[in-house]
Amino acid sequence: MAAVLNRTTEPAPTTAAPRATALGLALAALATVVWAGSFVTSRALHDSVPPVQHAFWRWVVALAALAPFGARAAWRQRKAVRRHLGYVLLVSLLGVTVYNTLVNQAGLTTPAANMGMIMAASPVLMAVLERAGGVRLGARRVVGLLIACAGVLLLVGGGGSASFTAGDLWMIVAACCFGSYSALLRRRPAELGGAGFLFTTFLVGAVLLLPAQGVSLAVQGGFEPTPGTVLPLLYVGVLSSAVAFFAWNRAIALVGPTRAGAVYYLQPVCVALLSWLLLGEAVGRLGLLSMALILGGVVLSTASRR
Repeated sequence: MAAVLNRTTEPAPTTAAPRATALGLALAALATVVWAGSFVTSRALHDSVPPVQHAFWRWVVALAALAPFGARAAWRQRKAVRRHLGYVLLVSLLGVTVYNTLVNQAGLTTPAANMGMIMAASPVLMAVLERAGGVRLGARRVVGLLIACAGVLLLVGGGGSASFTAGDLWMIVAACCFGSYSALLRRRPAELGGAGFLFTTFLVGAVLLLPAQGVSLAVQGGFEPTPGTVLPLLYVGVLSSAVAFFAWNRAIALVGPTRAGAVYYLQPVCVALLSWLLLGEAVGRLGLLSMALILGGVVLSTASRR
């Protein structure tokens, strides 16, 4: 594990050419906006599709969508995958198997706006993990971390559009998984990349989810395939998985997790607007204050001194 975390194969963000930096930030923005819709989808399907089944079929759809572009490349990378199997398993577990399942679980009891605001704290974890990798954190970043954490505590303590629920805890764990996944992407071996690497992680993550899928079917039964369930699953499978994950992984390679995380701050605003328009969920005054604290804290903790 230590070898995985200490290996750096991508150039530092500061060495990226201006065009590469602009492309990386644009890709991070694309992924952020698309993922905002997936939080709304998780909330919309909370009473019709069990969380584990939601996650499993999402990755089945994603694999089908990505297969024409990634299956052959994944096969060519099979020897590299075997050499770095521990890394592939960890990335797949955090980013595919666990993260999205927890988001769906949180959607059972937590409004979509709350989900988006809690996830906004994940760039803070990205900065912490970079510090663990040897990047120094100054006083400005430490203050930003404390402000963002205060915003999360205010939110889960009743600052959102609903009182504290178990779903808020699920989202905090999901944010930790996503932050860890993003930090690990920075350590991706050079032999693994592109659509082939993405297809491999989707496949491994779906296989790891199979036991939970079997339990869910046995205990909860299946769901009825209607336009109201199939269309959202197509959205999260094609756009939120195949498109958004490819864009995010490429953004991490171009500008690093901290700078990509800065764009991720847009997500709470996107989620709040979409949940208000599509689900009728309102964000109260304390919810807005929580959003301001989280966004202000993460911006302060990861912004460039320039």
